[in-house]
Amino acid sequence: MAAKKELDKENRFDILQNEEGEILIIINSYAGGPENPRFVYDGGNTALLYRTKDSAVVFHDIPETAHLPLKSVTSMLIVEVEDEDVAREYTVPVRLVKDIHTYLK
Repeated sequence: MAAKKELDKENRFDILQNEEGEILIIINSYAGGPENPRFVYDGGNTALLYRTKDSAVVFHDIPETAHLPLKSVTSMLIVEVEDEDVAREYTVPVRLVKDIHTYLK
């Protein structure tokens, strides 16, 4: 029997960019630390953060003002918060793809 993959929809997230153009995304904390995480993005309103082989987070309604900055970086910092405290932070590579929806099926 195959393990059920966890695919959570992140409704609440903050995307920040500093003066150097670096990106920081703040999300709610998830169980367990990331294993070989990566951020997959096609330049539109949706993105996918692979945390582990069994856990991924889908970002919907990414603001249009964040589209170009997200496409312009090769990595970003992810900060997971729990009760307004930082639970963990980690750097993830950004992988640009043609159509994110092929990864969501």
